[in-house]
Amino acid sequence: MLKIRLKKYGRKKCPSYRIVVIDSRKRRDGRPIEELGFYSPLTNETTLDIHKINQYKYNGAQMSRVVEAIYTKAMQGIS
Repeated sequence: MLKIRLKKYGRKKCPSYRIVVIDSRKRRDGRPIEELGFYSPLTNETTLDIHKINQYKYNGAQMSRVVEAIYTKAMQGIS
């Protein structure tokens, strides 16, 4: 099953995350199928490819709770 979840990168005490599509059995920082966005919790900066996320959701990919919250917040900002 495919999951849309966060992949951590950045240095110690300064995290940044990439929003990726990855097989659910892979480790957190494993090789993703595709990168769909970026999220920085310290600066609250978010970049998402909404079209690709919707396409993966339509094809059955599951989103993690945190990514779902980021996605809904971004969708409210668009409307």
